[in-house]
Amino acid sequence: MNEKLQAFVDDMIPEIERELKNQLAKSDIPDVLHESMMYSVEAGGKRIRPLLVMAVLFDMKKDSADALKVASSVELIHTYSLIHDDLPCMDDDDFRRGKPTNHKVYGEDVATLSGDAMQAMAFQALADLQETPPAAAIELVGLLARASGAQGMVKGQVLDMKGEQKLLPLAELEEVHIHKTGALLSYCIEAGAVLAEATDEQREQLRRFSHNIGLAFQIQDDILDVTATTEQLGKPANSDTSSEKSTYPSLLGLDGAREQLQARHEEAIHALQSIGLGESMLQLLADYIIERNM
Repeated sequence: MNEKLQAFVDDMIPEIERELKNQLAKSDIPDVLHESMMYSVEAGGKRIRPLLVMAVLFDMKKDSADALKVASSVELIHTYSLIHDDLPCMDDDDFRRGKPTNHKVYGEDVATLSGDAMQAMAFQALADLQETPPAAAIELVGLLARASGAQGMVKGQVLDMKGEQKLLPLAELEEVHIHKTGALLSYCIEAGAVLAEATDEQREQLRRFSHNIGLAFQIQDDILDVTATTEQLGKPANSDTSSEKSTYPSLLGLDGAREQLQARHEEAIHALQSIGLGESMLQLLADYIIERNM
C-alpha cells in the first residue's frame, strides 16, 4: 500500500472502529443480538466504504464533526448486507472473512434480526446528526435509502439471484454490479460531497468517479475469485464459478476482465483530474481497489 494512503488508513481506522462501537453501545439491546452484531462488525474488513467518505473530505480540505457518524453508518449497512447475503436462502455461505458466518454461530433467526437492527441503526445515526444542516442531513437519509434499498443494493441482489445459472450479457452483468456493489460505494462518495458542501460540478465528477470505481471494485472481486486462494479471500475461492454465476472472467476471459478493470480505473481517475483531484487520497484508494489481492 502507498505510504501516504497507509498513513491515512492508520489515522482513520481507529476512529472508524471507535465510532462503530459507539453506535453499537446501546444498553437496551438484548445480549444475544448485541453479540451477533458485534461479531460481524468486528470480523475485520478493509473499511473501504467509510474510508471513501473520509477521503472526500480530506481531499476537499473540509471538516465535518458528523463525518465519522456518516462513515460508520454506511459500514453498518454494508455489514448487514453481508450477514443477509450469507444466509441459506441467499448465497448459503459458511465462512466470511475467515470466520464462520453469522448464522452459523447465532442461528438464522438471530442473524437475520441482527442485519435488520444494523440497517435501522444506520438510519438512526443519520437522523441524530447534530452538526450537519438539516437539509443536508435529510439529503443523506434519502441518498442512503436509495443506495441501499429497492433501487440500489437490494435491487442488485435480486438481479444477482435471478441471473444465477445463466450466462448474462455484459450489459446485464454490469447492471447487477452497478446496484449490488456500486450503489453503496457511490453513496460514500456522494455523502462525503454533501458533508464537504461540494459544488454541482464537483459532485457530478465525483459521481462519475464513483460509478467507475464501483464497477472496478467488482471486476477485481471477480478476478480474485479465480486467482486468489481461500486463505487470501477469507471465503472459498472459485465460489462464483461453483455457483454458476456470470462474472467478468467468465464472459471476457481473465485478460478481457483485466482490460475492463484498467478502463474503469482510468475513467475514474479522469473524473478526479477534471476537478483538480488527480493527486489525491481518492486516487490512491482507487489504485488500491484495483491492486488489492483480497
